[in-house]
Amino acid sequence: MGPTGGKGRRGLVADINVTPLVDVMLVLLIIFMVTAPMMTQGLEVNLPETTTKSLRQHEKPLMVSINKEGKIYLGKIKVDLSLLRQQLAGLPDEKKKEPVYLRADQSVPYGLVIKTMAEIKGAGFDKLGMVTRPDEKKK
Repeated sequence: MGPTGGKGRRGLVADINVTPLVDVMLVLLIIFMVTAPMMTQGLEVNLPETTTKSLRQHEKPLMVSINKEGKIYLGKIKVDLSLLRQQLAGLPDEKKKEPVYLRADQSVPYGLVIKTMAEIKGAGFDKLGMVTRPDEKKK
């Protein structure tokens, strides 16, 4: 005795019940909203020291330096952080295709290094390298 489509009988329902799907998606959304802030927390890590050899240079590269007092130099010229982007943006487009190397004293606050990197990137330089000192213990 199957459904006949008569007046008193119900026919088969061919619709998908999306209520359980919505329930599962909301639970997953809540789980991700709770765990996402935990993934952005920083951990204390000991950064590795470099053991690679220096690269050979054909031309003198563009160097941005930050000394231990936090003063920024473009080559050997002292510049202010607020004017660094303007100074770098004024360079020719051919120079912007070359890498820029950032040297920072290890006692310089990390925030200042990141701000300097942002200014260099904002001036249109895509290739940014960090200059490090080789580990002398491993020699």
